[in-house]
Amino acid sequence: MQTRDVAFPIVFVRTEGISVISSTINPSSAKIMRTIEAAVVRGSGHFHIESIEMEGPREDEVLVRIVGVGICHTDIDCCEGEDDPVVLGHEGAGVVEEVGKRVKGFRRGDHVVLSFQSCGRCSACRHGRPAHCEHFMELNFSCQRLDGTNAFEGSGVRGHFFGQSSFATHALATQRNLVKIPKGLPLVQLGPLGCGLQTGAGTVMNSLRVGPRSSLAIFGTGAVGLAAVMAARVLKAETIIAVDVLPKRLKLALELGATHAIDGRRPHVAAAIRRIVSNGVDYALEITGSDAVLHTALDALSARGTIAMIANPSEPRGLLKRGQKMLSIIQGDAVPQIFIPKLIKLFRAGKFPFDRLIRIYKFHDINRAVADAKRGRVIKPVLQVPPHSTRILA
Repeated sequence: MQTRDVAFPIVFVRTEGISVISSTINPSSAKIMRTIEAAVVRGSGHFHIESIEMEGPREDEVLVRIVGVGICHTDIDCCEGEDDPVVLGHEGAGVVEEVGKRVKGFRRGDHVVLSFQSCGRCSACRHGRPAHCEHFMELNFSCQRLDGTNAFEGSGVRGHFFGQSSFATHALATQRNLVKIPKGLPLVQLGPLGCGLQTGAGTVMNSLRVGPRSSLAIFGTGAVGLAAVMAARVLKAETIIAVDVLPKRLKLALELGATHAIDGRRPHVAAAIRRIVSNGVDYALEITGSDAVLHTALDALSARGTIAMIANPSEPRGLLKRGQKMLSIIQGDAVPQIFIPKLIKLFRAGKFPFDRLIRIYKFHDINRAVADAKRGRVIKPVLQVPPHSTRILA
């Protein structure tokens, strides 16, 4: 079983030929251009720190000075699978520097966490389900604004990844994917709340709504899986089984709330789970992206159990037994502006100690951080981005 930290299956999307809604904001004829520093991928799977030009913010955008940004396997997958120059990063946290005149609720100096982008106009968004936005793929993976423009076009680089591209000293966001947070918190560490931690905890709290007498098995204890463990403990689940191939992560899972830990390299993992819960678990979370692990998770599931698919692109419906259910999870069904403050409140109360998953790296050490993540040496690498003043060009 290969441990991963992926919020969902990833593929870049281009919007040519795709019908999307048009932006209601008309770009100003007098564009504001500035220089920033960014980690750019140029087809090699390797990040290069470069000075690039960025246009904006527009009337509906916010310019954020990035203080810290988490690295997720989503970033790594996209880095290795994309040939065009691009700025990735989607777990940013920072300080608001400029606010477009149509943006409400934010001002210069606010501390913010950046999360996924949503349109705010489709049926899903209007009903409080932004993770299921009809334009989710275009807004988060097309690497351009919804109207087809690109703030980094002057440098020949694509951006707007997850509506932020936060592997940079500065990022553009909108009020749809910004979450204002209290000052006085360790801002550099908070970016992962915007994706990986939100996905793991949200799966347990929002998608599955795990109850106090429930049992669940979590396959894969990276940042997403360990966030799920901590959330299950908060909800007082009776049996929390962590499954992984790395002993150090299993040890940490037990410290964070798991009641049992199983080495995924051993044979007959499903049987071992059924020795703990004879009828099978109520819930299984598949986070590894492995078909073999998916089959094991299904074998460990009770007759009326539910499996949450977080990283596996396979379709298990034909494998489900009568009465079993499958959920495909996106961002833990979270509304970031509601859920991230909830996680912060739990963190401050000592009930969601996600800081134990984090190792801080200097921004210029991004390639070392990625290598450590791929080798399983770190659970959640976070880049500390040094202060950098933008230079206005026009």
